[in-house]
Amino acid sequence: MSELKKHPYPQLNFEARPRHLGSIRGRLGQFVGGHFSSVNLSPLLFSHRLDDTEHVKLEVWSAPGRTKPTFDEAKRQKYRPAKKGEAFGPSWTNHWFKVALHIPKDWEGYERVQLEFDCSGEAMVYTTDGDPIHGLTGGWGTERRVEFIIPPTARKAGVAHYFIEASSNEMFGQNGMDPPDQNRYYWLNSCDLVVPNMEAWRLMWDFDHLHQLVDNLPDDCPMHMKAQWTANEIMNVFQTGDMESVKAARKTAEAILGEAWEDKVQKESESAEKQKGTLWGIGHCHIDTAWLWPFSVTQQKSARSWSTQCDLMDRYPEHRFSATQAQQFKWVEQLYPSLFARIKEKISEGTFQPVGATWVEMDCNMPSGEALVRQFLYGQKYYQSRFGITCKTFVLPDTFGYSSQLPQIARLAGCQNFFTQKLSWNNTNTFPNSTFNWVGLDSSQILTHMTPVDNYNSQCNLDDIRRAVTNHKNTEVTSQALLLFGNGDGGGGPTPPMLEKLRRIRATTKQHDVGGMLPPLKMGGSFEQFFDSVREETINGGKLPNWRGELYAEFHRGTYTSHGSIKKGNRKSEILMREAEFAATAASLADPSYKYPKDKIDSAWEDLLLCQFHDVLPGSGIAMIYEDAEEKYAGIQKYIRAVLEEAYSALYKNSHPLDAATKVPSNSRVFAINTLHNYPRQEVVTVPLTGAAGLRGSCAQVSGDGQKGYMLMDASDETVIGQPKGLYADVARVTVAESEPGVFVMTNESLVMKIEDGRIASIYDKAADKELLAHGQTAGMVIMEDNPNFWDAWDVDQFHLEKQTHLKFGNVRVLEGGPVRATIGASLRVGQSSMEVEISLDAVPASLKKDARSMIRFSAVVDWREKHKFLKFELPVDIQSDTATYDTQFGVVSRPTHRNTSWDAAKFEVCGHKFADYSEYGYGVAILNDCKYGYATEGNVMRLSLLRAPTQPDPETDMGSHAFSWAVYPHLGTFAESDVPQVSYAFNTPLHLRYTSSKTNELTASPLALSPPFRAPGTHNVFVETIKRGEDDADTGKTTVVLRAFEQFGGHAKTTLKIYDLDVTKASLVNLLEEEIEPLELLEVPDDRTGISGGGEETKAYGVKLSFRGFEVKTIKLTLASAKSKRSSGSDGWVKV
Repeated sequence: MSELKKHPYPQLNFEARPRHLGSIRGRLGQFVGGHFSSVNLSPLLFSHRLDDTEHVKLEVWSAPGRTKPTFDEAKRQKYRPAKKGEAFGPSWTNHWFKVALHIPKDWEGYERVQLEFDCSGEAMVYTTDGDPIHGLTGGWGTERRVEFIIPPTARKAGVAHYFIEASSNEMFGQNGMDPPDQNRYYWLNSCDLVVPNMEAWRLMWDFDHLHQLVDNLPDDCPMHMKAQWTANEIMNVFQTGDMESVKAARKTAEAILGEAWEDKVQKESESAEKQKGTLWGIGHCHIDTAWLWPFSVTQQKSARSWSTQCDLMDRYPEHRFSATQAQQFKWVEQLYPSLFARIKEKISEGTFQPVGATWVEMDCNMPSGEALVRQFLYGQKYYQSRFGITCKTFVLPDTFGYSSQLPQIARLAGCQNFFTQKLSWNNTNTFPNSTFNWVGLDSSQILTHMTPVDNYNSQCNLDDIRRAVTNHKNTEVTSQALLLFGNGDGGGGPTPPMLEKLRRIRATTKQHDVGGMLPPLKMGGSFEQFFDSVREETINGGKLPNWRGELYAEFHRGTYTSHGSIKKGNRKSEILMREAEFAATAASLADPSYKYPKDKIDSAWEDLLLCQFHDVLPGSGIAMIYEDAEEKYAGIQKYIRAVLEEAYSALYKNSHPLDAATKVPSNSRVFAINTLHNYPRQEVVTVPLTGAAGLRGSCAQVSGDGQKGYMLMDASDETVIGQPKGLYADVARVTVAESEPGVFVMTNESLVMKIEDGRIASIYDKAADKELLAHGQTAGMVIMEDNPNFWDAWDVDQFHLEKQTHLKFGNVRVLEGGPVRATIGASLRVGQSSMEVEISLDAVPASLKKDARSMIRFSAVVDWREKHKFLKFELPVDIQSDTATYDTQFGVVSRPTHRNTSWDAAKFEVCGHKFADYSEYGYGVAILNDCKYGYATEGNVMRLSLLRAPTQPDPETDMGSHAFSWAVYPHLGTFAESDVPQVSYAFNTPLHLRYTSSKTNELTASPLALSPPFRAPGTHNVFVETIKRGEDDADTGKTTVVLRAFEQFGGHAKTTLKIYDLDVTKASLVNLLEEEIEPLELLEVPDDRTGISGGGEETKAYGVKLSFRGFEVKTIKLTLASAKSKRSSGSDGWVKV
């Protein structure tokens, strides 16, 4: 007021001062860079730059090939002189630079001196002691980070020495989404000693903030107009080359940012945890464990990204950084121990925050239920052992859909919260919630937040900040949201400019002119604190909406099929791990000399879990990563098959594996091991006879060429041992014949299948008097044009169904005529591809269930050479239902067969595991498979997706040979009345064939090897998935066994788990981390088994009562008195073979 008295309002005004015209907004783009870069702020950004050899001495050593030497190895090498402008390569190679800096004495007074090193690719700065201290990213993209600040001690000394490892790859590989150029070279653009003019940089950040306010706030917002006026005034105040005008311009910016705003923000940042706000800013660095680069490059990316974040935490006290994936932490621990020690310090301070809980950010559609359990088990155990923490928040921002069992699995692994954002990519429907209770298949719930910012790598621009308000779908209950900021996918993480942007946003939101257009920004928090705050605000989630069932991603549906060999490697490895753990557990309890091979099992699981990363298993990466994955799958098969064999050798002491390469003594007898718990089986198995002619007599059928035999293997009693039997009198033989030219009929007691004109024309159920195929339709192979609009390896679009060709089998012929197995051979050619299929029908049903039907098995070998084609098997059935049922983790999920709504129509391709079932009252049919995951049931047509052929990012996706099997299994009753899940397990888990050549033909074995030690009688719907040794047995010296069981069909169940041949002292219900939830009453019950020889001694059994809700998973831990079974190897049982 005093100023007004000194200078009263003038009486006269002769100026022509208009309101700003629209051209002002265009002017704001001229302040930095561009056409006017010689006269705007740009020349003031650096005060000095030196690159001469007097000040920067540069030498280089290039590592041979794609090797990745350690620092100690690289330091010992002979270096040669190097200079700016040189090119280094080829792709994926590593080059080590020695840098000697001589800093002018008169630079000591500057605020900052830094080394600018731009190798066009990624790099890491090391001290001369080998400590990795800062990551660099060259090039000119938004991820550019080429500055390394010289520490004050080195500036004072006037000299500094560093090593820099530079890699010949960009942050996003070699060639973006296109196939990588394997012969690319990278230019060393700069290796300069520079003095940045920090006040000019701060003005640039001020101005950019004002410019973004103008661009992103509505025109009728006061802050929009004020920011435009202020930014224009800054340009008026600024004078070219004048540092005093920079100070004046910064003072002008305080009209928006507030007076002395920097001091206030700095003070607030020093106690960041006390900040208030609704938008929680947490630094993040999503690093794809493999995608457009291989695993080995990710190891370097993790170290580069995380070392830089440690530096930023020291410079910005408000900065909190989160990182996921225990695998990446383990790599850093192994390869960069000094950096890992620094990270542990930051974790203890709370500034570096491990989150996510899992081994990698895995795909959630295709891994088995047990594999998802192990993702959490291995991830949480790692965090507990290294950092003393259990993650409470499951973080998975970039995965292509989320299984309906994840809420239960995550909760059982210690997680209460879930964060993602990927459903913002939906291309049909907008997901209706931002913060909600996600309720899973068994009704377990997890508090879930899908950030309204719609990304996990925000650049901290105002459009993202605004979206937290404008896109939040649950503001009637809570307006809190998460902002994950930092360069991602290829790593990097937050940068100083991002943190500077956030500081200016924090200052601006304190101004009244904002008017609610920007949310108050809170720094210094964590995921857990955010979710706790939401939980408190919403009364423990009670005010939030619920979403039940899967979070189906309406995009990337092609990933269920791309790279079929990887899907096969996953399924086969999961099955093998299950069998090996059970066998090794039994062997460790039966034979005191056998040591449970936990290290080998852990190593194999870690490799399997690694290959389930969400760009590896889905088939959406470059070819190199599949070479790595195939190698890991081969290693799992080699080493875990050896584990399995060692266990079987301990359990079945005088037996050997039977395979085509084995020469079997003439007096040998063959038997089979059934690895499915509580599931008696009677199946036809194929036996190689090339080196086992003596087994011909046990075969019910021998192939025409005499190379293989077919045995009817009976494992139908209470033992796990199956023995060959002849064809029973009450079982009709299977036959096949060409009834007329081109018409082939295959029939057994229950089914008749007819092939006519190269198509399956009929599948007739004799007992039910029902034709399975719809009138006028045929079953068989179909190929479709597959040209998605975007994301070639990822997507398949709905219109691919509109352009299809039904293929016909050629060269149809009889291969096997019965009596236990009939087989029709057929050939198929399409384009440059060929396919050989064997279609088989056995004399016996697919299971021992009363009225069970046989399955029709298809075994295919394909030489696939098509591009952008989609090969499927289709089955049009005379069944009507609004839903089909698909196998998923620990249960099933129902999906619509109609397309009434856009939500229904979007599910034109869905993920399932071992089967899909389509049933009506009284009858149904299932399609089983041994390594496929893509399905579609549209109307009455069931389809199984077999092969795709995208060309980006891998131009040779799926080219080559493939072998896989599927089957059609008709059944009486609805799905819930069927045994489809058990039959699908058996289809994926063949009986293990072994032989014994002892003189008596007696197989000496532990009771644990002859009879399942665990049974859940009377419960058709409870399945024992896993039997393993306890995680902590080696550390505690205890002997424990862990079982995991689940309810399969979606109903309640009560059972008594019976335990045989083990001296159990305690039973507990535990979580997935094997931590006790509650003790279970251990009952003594009679040994009610029949036909099991235990050496004549009286035995007793134990029982544990269990109750399940629908789709519930339970983990039971049994503590034993000793590592030996109650009947040791000295009192082995025996069975005559």
